[in-house]
Amino acid sequence: MVSTSAALAVAVSLAEEHGVQVRDPVVLNDSFNLRIHLRPAPVVARVPTVTALGRARPADALRREVAVVSYLHGQGVPVVPPSDLLPAGPHLRDGVAVSFWTHVEHDPGHQMSPEVAGRALAALHEALRGFPGGMPYLGPVLDEPLRLLELLDGEVPPDVLARLRDAHAGLAERLTGRPAQAVHGDAHPGNLLATPAGLLWNDFEESMAGPVEWDLACLLRTRRLDGRAAVRAYGHDPDDPGLRDLLAARGLQGTLWMLVRALRLPAGAADARAALEAWLRDPSGATR
Repeated sequence: MVSTSAALAVAVSLAEEHGVQVRDPVVLNDSFNLRIHLRPAPVVARVPTVTALGRARPADALRREVAVVSYLHGQGVPVVPPSDLLPAGPHLRDGVAVSFWTHVEHDPGHQMSPEVAGRALAALHEALRGFPGGMPYLGPVLDEPLRLLELLDGEVPPDVLARLRDAHAGLAERLTGRPAQAVHGDAHPGNLLATPAGLLWNDFEESMAGPVEWDLACLLRTRRLDGRAAVRAYGHDPDDPGLRDLLAARGLQGTLWMLVRALRLPAGAADARAALEAWLRDPSGATR
């Protein structure tokens, strides 16, 4: 897996080759992906790191993200757009995939109401219904976990791995064939940024074709606000039985990613163990 220093060097090099001067690059986040503000330019480079482990072709997710966000931006939907100072990409160099985005100032401490979040998601889904591109059906939910489970072989006890695999297989069978459209894929309030220009949707890396209930499950499970109230504001019943398998799939997906992230970032091992213990107690995803 690419190191932080190598990824930063590639991102800076690509930007400068396209005429963007980078004097003081700053890592904004190094968790599942690496995000770098290429200061003083208003450009953020995004490099898959942990997420690249779960994807046979990490650039494909970046390419989908750029296509979806470019479409939404062109429709006037409030999103953080790709950079207009250089080609958004994805760019591939030395095994590193990079995409470039507009840097926007935002308030991470903004307290969003459930009603605002629910209505914002409803408006986003309405806009996404018109997206013309093809997308994998529940790819981040059904396909990527298979790769994560392989990575965890030998890292978790065999009986636990067997439970995780059985849960995924059962969910994959039950989720196949549902009505689908383009969805955000990770529609929690942390990806709805409070900026001087208003609330902007961000981070469409897991965009896919799927039932809108997947995004509702993401919203329902959030700790950032009252998810049940947000789903009601969207116009959906938070007790809808159709959400159950999606809530379980969301819980399993998050647990697997946290376990894999801890392989790269050992400081997250305690959080990963806590997530696994919570899943073992309640695989339904209804609680955290």
